[in-house]
Amino acid sequence: MRPTAPSLLIALATAGSLAACAGEPATAEDVRVQTGGQDVTARPTQYCLDGEGQRYETTPPIVEVSPDTAITLTVPESIAERGWQVQVFDDELQEVIGEVDVPEGTETFDGINSSDVAPAAFYLVVVEDAGGECGEFTAAWPVGFLRAGG
Repeated sequence: MRPTAPSLLIALATAGSLAACAGEPATAEDVRVQTGGQDVTARPTQYCLDGEGQRYETTPPIVEVSPDTAITLTVPESIAERGWQVQVFDDELQEVIGEVDVPEGTETFDGINSSDVAPAAFYLVVVEDAGGECGEFTAAWPVGFLRAGG
């Protein structure tokens, strides 16, 4: 007996839902950045997908911020469960100029201010803690910032 179109669609939707609940996402997840009324998503430059380290050609978003503005970072639940930190880089993404530890299990972190960083142009890179399915390979989401008056 051949399934009808509606029953086939229901079967496919159910299978997709069960697969999504089974563990890792089917695609790389984004990080959300909010500051001064702006709401931006950042794609990862690298990510662990199905136990394999993946690297992506992506251009990090650049956000213009005013001095003394709160920056809120939100990560996917799976990254919060594994743990993450924020690395502060220079404007060329070459030199680490600081690190901010995020409490374990935290999905949304608002403990960074645009004036916390000395140079007016900098990157914040959300980095998951190592030790997941990909071992020492970790996911990373860079976001550039340009502070006014710098």
